[in-house]
Amino acid sequence: QVQLVESGGGSVQAGGSLRLSCAASGYTYSSNCMGWFRQAPGKEREGVAEIYTGGGSTYYADSVKGRFTISQDNAKNTVYLQMNSLKPEDTAMYYCAADSELCGSWSVYEYNYWGQGTQVTVSS
Repeated sequence: QVQLVESGGGSVQAGGSLRLSCAASGYTYSSNCMGWFRQAPGKEREGVAEIYTGGGSTYYADSVKGRFTISQDNAKNTVYLQMNSLKPEDTAMYYCAADSELCGSWSVYEYNYWGQGTQVTVSS
């Protein structure tokens, strides 16, 4: 059974940083895509960052480029999201997703596995 467990969320002030982790169990990394999505109250889930596990190529939403960095540690079956220069508009529940064959599509329907989410709150 595949499980994705996110951690690292919390409350920070604007300009602060957080690092999210997504630990995968029951899942073998292959050449596909893992990603981070977020969903604010009353809004649709949106893609934030994706990484192609086969080669390390990364993709970012325009709203987070230059501030967020996605990375992977294959030995630990873990994907990270380093978030710097956080803004109040980054406040959302952040979800890890795995097993998409279409990196860069930002489509929630392309992902087969999802974590439960971790809350990020940025105050001004």
